Amino acid sequence: MKNQRIIPAKVGDFINWGAERFEAKGLCFGHGTDNAWDEALSLVLFALSLPWDSDVSVLQRSLSTDEQSRITSLFDRRISERIPAAYIIGEAWFAGLSFAVDQRVLVPRSPIAELMESEFSPWLKTSPATVLDLCSGSGCIGIACAHYFPEARVVLSDISVDALDVAEKNIQRYQLSERVITAESDLFAGLCGQRFDLIVANPPYVDAEDLADMPSEFLHEPAIGLASGIDGLDFTRRLINEALDYLTEEGSLIVEVGNSWLALEDAFPAISFLWIDFERGGHGVFLLTTQQLRAHRLSLDID
Repeated sequence: MKNQRIIPAKVGDFINWGAERFEAKGLCFGHGTDNAWDEALSLVLFALSLPWDSDVSVLQRSLSTDEQSRITSLFDRRISERIPAAYIIGEAWFAGLSFAVDQRVLVPRSPIAELMESEFSPWLKTSPATVLDLCSGSGCIGIACAHYFPEARVVLSDISVDALDVAEKNIQRYQLSERVITAESDLFAGLCGQRFDLIVANPPYVDAEDLADMPSEFLHEPAIGLASGIDGLDFTRRLINEALDYLTEEGSLIVEVGNSWLALEDAFPAISFLWIDFERGGHGVFLLTTQQLRAHRLSLDID
């Protein structure tokens, strides 16, 4: 009997195998990918040092024994540690841009990315000259704003020095140090005297019940970037009450509160929040203008 020739596994075979393993183990997705196949793909491309925009023909490429071993090790780690692929790779994509990430920051995934790609149309009447990315984490929102508004000056603000260190790396990645700076600040405490045409915030907004029920993958993220009290609004209450003092006359505040949006409407029944719809999915992002925040401030004074 002649020896049968062993045909090496191909890239596509390993991606399919990884996806099957991930699904069988009940992994959670949502940190840059939303399905097992894309998660496996990201790890395979990383192991092979291939770019995200590789031609589909790469799926037919044969893998050496060493390459198969590297990929298998990454799959094993993803399963055993329940660590999101973005942290294993050290990279995540947001608004069409690549960002360095590690476990000091949340993995970028806000639907606000869709707004940036359209330059916030039709929500903003003019391009902002000054932008604040509040609770910036990796800096993905503010840096994306700097990319899509090339004349804008941007501040990346966060209470976490560790997060700001990651943000600084991303500023350098895009050579934006002349227009983008970081600021250590608990809400607005470190930003006294500054006003912005646009404040964008993806603050902690997970309520206590949702936090307790989160899959293991989320436990790798900094809790300070997720938890915000019993109803998820501890930070957002302060933000709404203080933002007026940091916006220009025609300024806008855009904030993501995710599943806490119903609790927010109950907490501020007099405010007519504009809830933004997204073509690519996502919810719980509102817009308020300077005028609306001023009216809210006046109502507090009257009361």
